Amino acid sequence: MMKKKSIPASKPFLILFLCQMISALDVPLDLSQPPTITHQSPKDYIVDPRENIVIQCEAKGKPPPSFSWTRNGTHFDIDKDAQVTMKPNSGTLVINIMNGGKAEAYEGVYQCTARNERGAAISNNIVIRPSRSPLWTKEKLEPHQVREGDSLVLHCRPPVGLPPPIIFWMDNAFQRLPQSERVSQGLNGDLYFSNVQPEDTREDYICYARFNHTQTIQQKQPISVKVFSLDSLNDTIAANLSDTDIYGAKPVTERQPVLLTPTGSTSTKVELRGNVLLLECIAAGLPTPVIRWIKEGGELPANRTFFENFKKTLKIIDVSEADSGNYKCIARNTLGSVHHVISVTVKAAPYWITAPRNLVLSPGEDGTLICRANGNPKPSISWLANGVPIAIAPEDPSRKVDGDTIIFSHVQERSSAVYQCNASNEYGYLLANAFVNVLAEPPRILTPANKLYQVIADSPALLDCAYFGSPKPEIEWFKGVKGSILRGNEYVFHDNGTLEIPVAQKDSTGTYTCVARNELGKIQNEVHLEIKDPTMIIKQPEYKVVQRYGQVSFECIIKHDSTLLPTVIWLKDNDELPDDERFLVGKDNLTIMNVTDKDDGTYTCIVNTTLDSVSASAVLTVVARPNPPFDLELTGQLERSIELSWIPGDENNSPITHFVIEYEDGLHEPGVWHYQTEVPGTQTTVQLKLSPYVNYSFRVVAVNKIGRSQPSEPSEQYLTKSASPDENPANVQGIGSEPDNLVITWESLKGFQSNGPGLQYKVSWRQKDVDDEWTSVIVANVSKYIVSGTPTFVPYEIKVQALNDLGYAPEPSEVIGHSGEDLPMVAPGNVQVHVINSTLAKVHWDPVPLKTVRGHLQGYKVYYWKVQSLSRRSRRHVEKKILTFRGNKTFGMLPGLEPYSSYKLNVRVVNGKGEGPASPDKVFKTPEGVPSSPSYLKITNPTLDSLTLEWGSPTHPNGVLTSYILKFQPINNTHELGPLVEIRIPANESSLILKNLNYSTRYKFYFNAQTSVGSGSQITEEAVTIMDEGKMAMASRQVDIATQGWFIGLMCAVALLILILLIVCFIRRNKGGKYPVKEKEDAHADPEIQPMKEDDGTFGEYSDAEDHKPLKKGSRTPSDRTVKKEDSDDSLVDYGEGVNGQFNEDGSFIGQYSGKKEKEPAEGNESSEAPSPVNAMNSFV
Repeated sequence: MMKKKSIPASKPFLILFLCQMISALDVPLDLSQPPTITHQSPKDYIVDPRENIVIQCEAKGKPPPSFSWTRNGTHFDIDKDAQVTMKPNSGTLVINIMNGGKAEAYEGVYQCTARNERGAAISNNIVIRPSRSPLWTKEKLEPHQVREGDSLVLHCRPPVGLPPPIIFWMDNAFQRLPQSERVSQGLNGDLYFSNVQPEDTREDYICYARFNHTQTIQQKQPISVKVFSLDSLNDTIAANLSDTDIYGAKPVTERQPVLLTPTGSTSTKVELRGNVLLLECIAAGLPTPVIRWIKEGGELPANRTFFENFKKTLKIIDVSEADSGNYKCIARNTLGSVHHVISVTVKAAPYWITAPRNLVLSPGEDGTLICRANGNPKPSISWLANGVPIAIAPEDPSRKVDGDTIIFSHVQERSSAVYQCNASNEYGYLLANAFVNVLAEPPRILTPANKLYQVIADSPALLDCAYFGSPKPEIEWFKGVKGSILRGNEYVFHDNGTLEIPVAQKDSTGTYTCVARNELGKIQNEVHLEIKDPTMIIKQPEYKVVQRYGQVSFECIIKHDSTLLPTVIWLKDNDELPDDERFLVGKDNLTIMNVTDKDDGTYTCIVNTTLDSVSASAVLTVVARPNPPFDLELTGQLERSIELSWIPGDENNSPITHFVIEYEDGLHEPGVWHYQTEVPGTQTTVQLKLSPYVNYSFRVVAVNKIGRSQPSEPSEQYLTKSASPDENPANVQGIGSEPDNLVITWESLKGFQSNGPGLQYKVSWRQKDVDDEWTSVIVANVSKYIVSGTPTFVPYEIKVQALNDLGYAPEPSEVIGHSGEDLPMVAPGNVQVHVINSTLAKVHWDPVPLKTVRGHLQGYKVYYWKVQSLSRRSRRHVEKKILTFRGNKTFGMLPGLEPYSSYKLNVRVVNGKGEGPASPDKVFKTPEGVPSSPSYLKITNPTLDSLTLEWGSPTHPNGVLTSYILKFQPINNTHELGPLVEIRIPANESSLILKNLNYSTRYKFYFNAQTSVGSGSQITEEAVTIMDEGKMAMASRQVDIATQGWFIGLMCAVALLILILLIVCFIRRNKGGKYPVKEKEDAHADPEIQPMKEDDGTFGEYSDAEDHKPLKKGSRTPSDRTVKKEDSDDSLVDYGEGVNGQFNEDGSFIGQYSGKKEKEPAEGNESSEAPSPVNAMNSFV
């Protein structure tokens, strides 16, 4: 997808110099030279008769030449014709036609002669002919009556014009008549019909001839064509023909091909070399023949062969003698073929092999003029001197004619002249002027001095040294002012003086000197060469695929010589970018916004400097959802199938993957489209299955990777015939809504499933396992029927059959339903409870007899509730809990029970109607458990050596409290924990005074309750005793040093140190570091002073986060030093269905027990709040 090319700017100069190499030296205009024709009118000059005629003839020479003309071979005296003038300093004639002159009067052959003292040059013979656009001759055109399938030729026969007109066929509305393989225009302008069809009937077949020179269009009278079929023919001539004549007329039949043009089996064609060869074959036949071309004994020339007019015309451009041969056209259809052979001969008007060139000689030199031409037949060569046949021209002893060559020996100045070479055959002529100019001139260098050449590295460098001199000077090149002469393979020296460096490198930079010398003198000139870095595209645009209305960018990043100024141009398909604001050209990119389909194409980045040009291209492919299919056609209509075909829309550069066919039922659901089927994207026809009694319309949706197309236009409608139903209702069920009925339901058939009018349903039922006859009823427009008076919950056989006005659907299958359910009659018996632990129990029961269920057994429900707590002997509001156990289970687990409590339960059976009676209440008790933590711990009345502790009993004692356990230990100023003291307190106490404590000391307390099962979770608190007042008084009697300067300084230092320690502590606390007391605890762990874990009663690791930071949500005492614990509400989760959960079939608990529990913070758990300076100060007390 990527193309890259580089166009060095030096290439055009190279071509120019090489052209100069093959031409003679140009004589400077300040030197004497014979005339040279520089411009003239074409040989065959067709002029507009309404405008002035301008016959051009321009020439140069020294002295300036004079001009004269001949007309039809004789002198044309322009002074005697007032309508003719000659332009000043020119030989161009202007014939005034617009002021009364007539172009026809000046028709003829004109020739111009330019003459000075050194010779005469002549122009070609210029044939002047006015263009003509005559009118059509009036003629009476008979209407063409043609039978369908026959061939027809409508002749144009335009008037003969000059030049020949361009022919085309149009109608009265000036619209071109459509052409195809069947109908086309021949090279002669006639309109050919290979076979006519009824749609060819019209009265305005008009041939037009356009004459371009006069910008006029001539119109032939309209031609009428009437195509008739056999039926219309019989209707028209039935009154005049016998039955035999009528029925003997042949219907439209297929016919083998017959050539309408050319006629016969062979023909010939002559064409001139260099022209365009046009060969034509048009055939009649039905079906329309297809044309094929071959060259006998060879191949059609590649790159020069084209087929036009639906392959009826073979076109070969720039023919040569090698294209001569036999060309065969073959017309073929399904019934046979016909061929025609055209023998082509390529002739040639004269063409140059070596045209004579101007010759500049110095006196005494020799030279030759060569005139060689070729053609078919071979042209004859004739010479003229100064416009006169050389045989009768003045003698020149230095001149000798030898066929196509004139040899000059020891020329003198009087030998200067202009010679004409004429090469001619029957197809044309060539005329060339070449002068012999005898001069004696020292060398001249025509190239400007110090000219600067700039060339791209690795490209050819061509340094010009245009010169003149007679004799012809010799040229030498030097590099640098005192450099040696340049020689070797790295340089090329051209005859016109140019020095070529085929591959210029950086070291080629410098000054070059050109020296021209002959026997009359010597001259030199300096030029300068600079080598530049090439321009490169280092990031080229890349192939892009983008969706319609998207955005795309092409990059074009360049690298160039710093002394060159590049310009970047973007092209689309080798043309300028559209004038559209969506195209944004940046410094090194092109961005296209809101891409449309028209943006598809090749984008080229061209970078130009004054020396080179590089380009890179990339293709943009715009993809989109496909266009909708069109021309939907229904064929092969049958009762239950039809064939649908369509033409795909444009796939928008993304292949169509599949087509979706949808249908509409205009009879039952108009406006609603349903999916029918889908086919691969390569398929454009499909056989569709149909249902009876449906008014079908179809549409097609094309799908590609981008998405779905819009739906096609709907097809024509097709109504299928009615039939009995093919299928019966689905999802037939029988379920009673009351104990004495049976409700039969089904899914109604859709409209197109009815297959016909009068859709109804035959509903049948009978009791299963009872020798009863079927009871049936026919209903319509419903999907439910209720059978009343049935026994409670008995099985029934049920079937529902569809029928319509044309009959019944196939026999339906039977389903089993049940009449209505009633509440179960008996309760489960033998209910037993096995208490597993203080929170879990297992219940058993005997299943009820199925006959007593009176419905579908859904399972059993266990109702249970707490009667009272055995520890408090107090009742509370009874909240019953329910667990449902699916199926025929006879046991279940009761989770989430409260320890040391009395419970009751009963069991009920459940069916679709509801619950049966409850079993007798069963009482069971749960054993004791460990208590919850005390509800609060409050420390009051601190003294020098005592603290008062008050507490609340556990919210959930879960048994009989046996005692309280109090543990405490001191915390010194370095946060180290002292020895742990444990005190057992009777269960009936609610306060305690601790004595014999150390003054001004912080203590940490651990407090929990116990039952006979074990200890519960603990609660912690800290408190501080007060300072000794006696020591405080003694301190007050000391010398008041607070006013001493040194003490103030010391206190400031201590305060600063404390501030630093506070900051360090703050940082460590934020990083999760441990207090020093924590580290010592880790090193000297004592299992008896560890907090208790809630799950197994063992003690865990002491956490500084809990001990020394403000407690969250009750972990730290409020202002009254009271700590409260939230109630622990165990809940039943997932042990049964409904609110609480369910059990597996074997009665095991499959849910998750979750509830509110008192948990101590995990190790390392810290408050999310940063410690305050007050708390930090407490650690130093």
